Amino acid sequence: MEHAVAATPAWAVLAYLVAGVLFILSLRGLSSPETSQAGNRNGMIGMLIAVGTTLALHPTGLPLIIAAIAIGGGIGWVIAQRIQMTAMPELVAGFHSLVGMAAVLVGCAAYLNPAAFGIVDGTGAILAVSRVEMGLGVAIGAITFSGSIIAFLKLSGRMSGSPILLPARHVLNLGMLAGILILTGVFAFDAAAGMGQGPLLWIILALSFIIGVTLIIPIGGADMPVVISMLNSYSGWAAAAMGFTLQNTAMIITGALVGSSGAILSYIMCKAMNRSFISVIAGGFGAEADAGGPKGAAIQKSYKAGSADDAAFIMKNAESVIIVPGYGMAVSQAQHALREMGDLLKKEGVSVKYAIHPVAGRMPGHMNVLLAEANVSYDEVFELEDINSEFGQCDVAFVIGANDVTNPLAKTDKSSPIYGMPVLDVEKAKTVLFVKRSMGGVGYAGVDNPVFYMDNTMMLLADAKKMVENIVKSLNGGGH
Repeated sequence: MEHAVAATPAWAVLAYLVAGVLFILSLRGLSSPETSQAGNRNGMIGMLIAVGTTLALHPTGLPLIIAAIAIGGGIGWVIAQRIQMTAMPELVAGFHSLVGMAAVLVGCAAYLNPAAFGIVDGTGAILAVSRVEMGLGVAIGAITFSGSIIAFLKLSGRMSGSPILLPARHVLNLGMLAGILILTGVFAFDAAAGMGQGPLLWIILALSFIIGVTLIIPIGGADMPVVISMLNSYSGWAAAAMGFTLQNTAMIITGALVGSSGAILSYIMCKAMNRSFISVIAGGFGAEADAGGPKGAAIQKSYKAGSADDAAFIMKNAESVIIVPGYGMAVSQAQHALREMGDLLKKEGVSVKYAIHPVAGRMPGHMNVLLAEANVSYDEVFELEDINSEFGQCDVAFVIGANDVTNPLAKTDKSSPIYGMPVLDVEKAKTVLFVKRSMGGVGYAGVDNPVFYMDNTMMLLADAKKMVENIVKSLNGGGH
């Protein structure tokens, strides 16, 4: 017999509406470093209201739900305590995979026991509209899960950052995508599937797991920040699909907000990198087999090496210094020492600014987070388009652990995997101080940087944190 679904009480609708408004305010706050803390608070309050309302509406099985929340929350707390800032990108990818798997499990549970979800008609068959939601939700969730796992493996170094190109990968991906959509349509109107029978949903699930892998493995290291934001978007749509299956307004609103904001962020980043949005999300369209990811050693050329004392002397006598942080700063956790170095230079009357490339690091905003953690003033931090014109007039460009985002080959070498990506014009500064662990490797995109070998460049070869700490000692009069 038909399963009756109780109407949501007016107070719950109002509570979900308040939560939705708080989520929107959270996104608005997170758009600026100055308001990010307020944005985080709004998001947490909104989620508390949404979760509390849902628990109040479904008191059955509350002890089990609370136990599950306690276990999950405990695991999250332990991870948050132990995780290093350098591992945040792969942590984000890992969490996206969990959202995707949650959508898959909810969809499968609804398929196996549709009456418990209130999605059956008078004959006991699953409603056609619910089958559409279920098929799409399971597909998006599976793509998010497997794609996020590949991103996690690439970002954590467990898999090469280089593109892994399958033969005829675009034909393969388009074929699987078309198959998923066609099978979802058949699933929606197939009588046997409507009764919870037949293999269609499981075929959709299997194809989606596969395409999640084939979409991400061809994407090289230079485009991984875009992948992170796109997976964020996918996880949002997966959550929205769960909301439809569970008939939960808050999940639909939250998922749609995350999905749309993640897609917009991905588009903005692609524009900033001069990348095609469609080509990146289609699985590294146009990627070359030898592009993207650390491979081997840089070509041995003549370069000029310097010490911490040399760097301190040059910057102390400069009028302006632009600091360019990259992933090397994150790896060595040098942001606090870097802020101390900047403060000492400012006391000497030196103008100090920080130049941030939109894809520096391994995820959107990676450098901004680290500098904010070190209490660097927001007024000193500038995005690429706002500061790039100043390198030609500055005395020193201090590059700490950034390679690909400062590589001028992106402007000239059409065969380069980073060609067309806007870069910071550090080579135009009077002096370039380039902090790098050694000359024996290349950047994440696998490309050597000609700035290393320019006449106005001094290479500071050491661990980034140790080098900056030694510069700080020199600026304080310690010397080495």
